[in-house]
Amino acid sequence: MEIRKVQITGGSSYIVSLPKEWIKSANIKKNDPVGLIVQPDGSLLITPKISGEPVQRIKDFKVVPGTDRVYLLRYLVGAYIAGYTTIRIASRGRVPTFVRQLVREFTQMAIGQEVVSETDTSITLKDLLNPAEMPFESTVRRMSVLIRGMQKDAITALRNRDRALAEDVIVRDTEVDRLHWLVARQNQLILTDSTLSRRMNIPVNVAGYYFLTSRIIERIGDHATRVARNALVLIERGIDDETVSRMETASTHALDVFRRGMEAFHEGDIRKANATLKMVQDLEEECREISTRVLQYEAATAIPAGYISDSIRGIGEYAGDICEHIINHLIGTER
Repeated sequence: MEIRKVQITGGSSYIVSLPKEWIKSANIKKNDPVGLIVQPDGSLLITPKISGEPVQRIKDFKVVPGTDRVYLLRYLVGAYIAGYTTIRIASRGRVPTFVRQLVREFTQMAIGQEVVSETDTSITLKDLLNPAEMPFESTVRRMSVLIRGMQKDAITALRNRDRALAEDVIVRDTEVDRLHWLVARQNQLILTDSTLSRRMNIPVNVAGYYFLTSRIIERIGDHATRVARNALVLIERGIDDETVSRMETASTHALDVFRRGMEAFHEGDIRKANATLKMVQDLEEECREISTRVLQYEAATAIPAGYISDSIRGIGEYAGDICEHIINHLIGTER
């Protein structure tokens, strides 16, 4: 940190000289304008970016013989979340067919990504989404609605032995993932582009608050998917109605905890978050009873049934984590 003294000129103007190295690195010339942004903590941000245009960042990736499909997908997702506006994939020879297929799959998974240029030896992806058009609040709310529907349908599929419904729940998890990636990307963009926070009218710390909440919600979606996967096993194996009824009751309880937790999140209600946390203990007891009950079955049935019980408990516990996160954030931002 450089310490510089405030000076007064003309009797009324306060002046602080700017670091020479920063001036050179930002390519600022005499009479160039700079932006001054007051931060929530009272600090002052000085930026040469005053046009409001998003920062353009390019990521290049070389495809070589032996490039792994999974690694390439992780690379693309990582570049997307990191906030790169353009991703270029190049190969010395013809781009392998599997790479072109993977890129098409990626554009369907990642919101805003489109192929804008394609040749025999290269593919260029560009982000066409304006981050300000997708508010954090709307995205997180959409995620929670999707997951509640997934969990309800997973249990319904178990009750009605409906394989198609259980398989549909598994497919819907991709939508939850892509929404979470969007939140993660927008959070990263705000961290790297100071003007975006102002354009979206959301402080950096609040963006981080939404990101961490989105991450927890995505984990709840994974549990709903896990319930559906194990329901498929039990549809084939069979399980008694009483156990299914207990699972239904516990699932309803878990979703109620999740619903109340999200209400506390959107309303910024510490009291509701605290009251919701108290509901988790009862849910854990319900799930322990189910886990004990399914031990009467042979292993091929008891194991998937136990997994369903664990995931129902996991949904409630993650909802409790959201409530703790709410309390920590709101207390930390109290004036």
